[in-house]
Amino acid sequence: MTSPMVGRLVVRMAERHNVPGPVAQEMLTGSRPCLHLVPFQDLTPAQQKETRPAARTGGLPALPDGIDWPDGREPLVLTVDCAALPQGVLDIELPPEGSLLFFTDIEYEPESSVVLHVPAGARTTERTAPNELIEGESWQPTVYEPGVLYAVPGLTVAPDWRNAPATSAFRDGGADRDDALDRFEDAVRKAAAGGAAHGVSVQLGGFSRPWQSAPDEGDLVLLAQIHGQSIDLDVYTQTLIVGTRENISRRRYANLEFEQQV
Repeated sequence: MTSPMVGRLVVRMAERHNVPGPVAQEMLTGSRPCLHLVPFQDLTPAQQKETRPAARTGGLPALPDGIDWPDGREPLVLTVDCAALPQGVLDIELPPEGSLLFFTDIEYEPESSVVLHVPAGARTTERTAPNELIEGESWQPTVYEPGVLYAVPGLTVAPDWRNAPATSAFRDGGADRDDALDRFEDAVRKAAAGGAAHGVSVQLGGFSRPWQSAPDEGDLVLLAQIHGQSIDLDVYTQTLIVGTRENISRRRYANLEFEQQV
């Protein structure tokens, strides 16, 4: 469901790009909100004046007493400060406080991946990467350089929105219509994010933008999409994390599904 403000934005972009009103309405009908987590330099000057940190890539995890680095020993790629996220934006339910820690391998197909919620106020200790002996050689999980991310509300559209009746008829009206829709969709995404750049970023909620088949189908919705380059510029993968709305809202993160695409 979209807010009246987003509706007006889409209509305004449609008028600017000579896209008919019914087409704009079909885009809106299938749209879902998201949050982009982006570095400071990708914000507009106005956003830079008002923002606060909402997440961190890489680094070492701060874990409560009695909780160790997950058994799979996957790297920590993302820590989200739930209280710092804009409230009431997403249509999935995240914890209102505490931190979400994402452990997964972004360089190779992960053998196991984990999302942990650390409650606010929990006594935590920063954990060093565990050192293990594997086939006679010392091994540790990769620890990525920490980077601060800032949350920007955004809008995603259903992957099949162009098959809706009015949009399909518009596309059939000329060879340049698909290009016009590309420009319209790009303009809507940029305007919804307030002008912030978010091409290579972390996304929470909304529809995925996969390189291959979309994993958020049927009862599964996107929790997070993590571009490898948002963690390390030399990693050209994306990790998509999906689950049912119920499992996400009830914090049954052990039931999430992880998919890496290259």
